[in-house]
Amino acid sequence: MKRLILLLPLAIFLGVALFLYRGLFLDPAELPSALIDKPFPAFSLPAVEGDKSISQADLKGQPALVNVWATWCVSCRVEHPVLNKLAQLGVTIYGVNYKDDNAAAQKWLAEFHDPYQLNINDARGSLGLDLGVYGAPETFLIDKDGIIRHKFVGVIDERVWREKLAPLYQALVDEVTP
Repeated sequence: MKRLILLLPLAIFLGVALFLYRGLFLDPAELPSALIDKPFPAFSLPAVEGDKSISQADLKGQPALVNVWATWCVSCRVEHPVLNKLAQLGVTIYGVNYKDDNAAAQKWLAEFHDPYQLNINDARGSLGLDLGVYGAPETFLIDKDGIIRHKFVGVIDERVWREKLAPLYQALVDEVTP
């Protein structure tokens, strides 16, 4: 009995050490999402610019990236030139301005250019909460029917686009184009 009591802390330590060791090899950009293969959450929020309201139905019709961004996000500033370049190449990008001041968002877009075909003002973070957003930037890849097919956490740079997201996006475009 005494041996069992002495071995119990060692067994607990080894279990915790094994759990932590496994975590060293996980990719932080591959956070699982319960929304993969599910419809984009229903919402109705104002646009960042103009006085129109945007809903889930507005995101349907073509494959797109849905990029969660904010002016307070330093990484978003790094990512933004790549998004501008992708938009110029014809990639459909929708924005979700997350927990941000709308006037600051409008100034940002005027200063750094606007790659978004639609840009949702999620000032209270309700859509972000429904999407399971941890912070910005996060990007969702949706198909023409508004079904979430992939989630990427972190900065989209040219390597990430080329190696990870472009093949997924192109496959969804190919499904639409006969």
